[in-house]
Amino acid sequence: MERVGIIGTGHTRFGVRDDASVQELAFEAWREAIGDAGIDPEIVQASWIAAVPEYHQQRSVAGVVQEYLGLDPRPTWLTEAACASGSAAIHSAWTALAAGLYEVVTVVGCQKMTELETAQILALMGRVGDVQWESVFGSTFPGYYALFAERHMQLHGTTREQLADVAVKNHHYGALNPKAMFRKEVDRAKVLASAPVAEPLRVFDCCANADGAACILMATESAAARLGRRAVWLDGVGAATAPMSVLRRDELTSLPSARRAAQQAYAMAGVGPEAIDVAQVHDCFTIAEILAYEDLGFCEPGQGGAFIAERRSYSGGQVAVNVDGGLKAKGHPIGATGVSMACEIVRQLRGQCQERQVEGARVGLTHNVGGIGQYCFVNVYRGD
Repeated sequence: MERVGIIGTGHTRFGVRDDASVQELAFEAWREAIGDAGIDPEIVQASWIAAVPEYHQQRSVAGVVQEYLGLDPRPTWLTEAACASGSAAIHSAWTALAAGLYEVVTVVGCQKMTELETAQILALMGRVGDVQWESVFGSTFPGYYALFAERHMQLHGTTREQLADVAVKNHHYGALNPKAMFRKEVDRAKVLASAPVAEPLRVFDCCANADGAACILMATESAAARLGRRAVWLDGVGAATAPMSVLRRDELTSLPSARRAAQQAYAMAGVGPEAIDVAQVHDCFTIAEILAYEDLGFCEPGQGGAFIAERRSYSGGQVAVNVDGGLKAKGHPIGATGVSMACEIVRQLRGQCQERQVEGARVGLTHNVGGIGQYCFVNVYRGD
């Protein structure tokens, strides 16, 4: 099985992008990735398009994106796994490359979310829970994560201030990221004073819907060598699922899919959590980042609140987490998020992140959750 790496990245600005359609956003990221890789687009053999189709009027968004990128008649696949769609696409592309089916492919994550009214988006997100036993009774996406937060606070003494510290950190780094939706720092007092959404979560505990796209070009080791391209290697991949219904979960202070996916990725890459220098984790809500610290093994169960309070997830700490602002400050165009995470890790391992650069970063990780943990993908990357 050949080693698989990323040889090019492209990323749009995230936010309210009234200036572009979904295919135009995809092209913006694709053009940057092709320029970054310095290759002829004709050598790209296949594409994976990550998007959640319900947010678009276009039913099969992969078709219009593929056509706009000029990739017809090469094969394409639309990949959907809720908020983890981008990482699902990367996983599928990695599999095809490792199996020898292709040598050079592209993965594009793209989403236009601001075309829908907030009520429509909330209804769609609410249906990520079990529609027979949960969402039909009014469950919401923030409501689920509020359950996780309340239980974590009850069992482990996690505080509202520690939740707020996650937002403070991620807005600090988002202010340094020109592609982020929110480029302003916030302090703990502002987070704690923001309007309640679902107790104990407040507005500044929640990420924002956004428009945007990200693109990576992936290649086998032999193809990268033949092209003379420097690659960041995807040496460990993990994927797992959990029950759709939270009622059928054994606990509310961990995502079992994340723990299992992390174990797979670490084992394949031959490393443990102590080897990770920089990580992108799925902080759809501040409690989600705290759970990720624990599920990924950066700290013991129940110690995620202390981990952020002690600034161990800042650059220069134990492991730098979400130093692009994360979903919280960068924004969350759900189809693009997993690919955006990969772009950040590749650029960090290349030493290209300027003010946000994690000094000496050699091993990186992405953790991308779909829904309320129904899907999770964890990848480990190495820069040579």
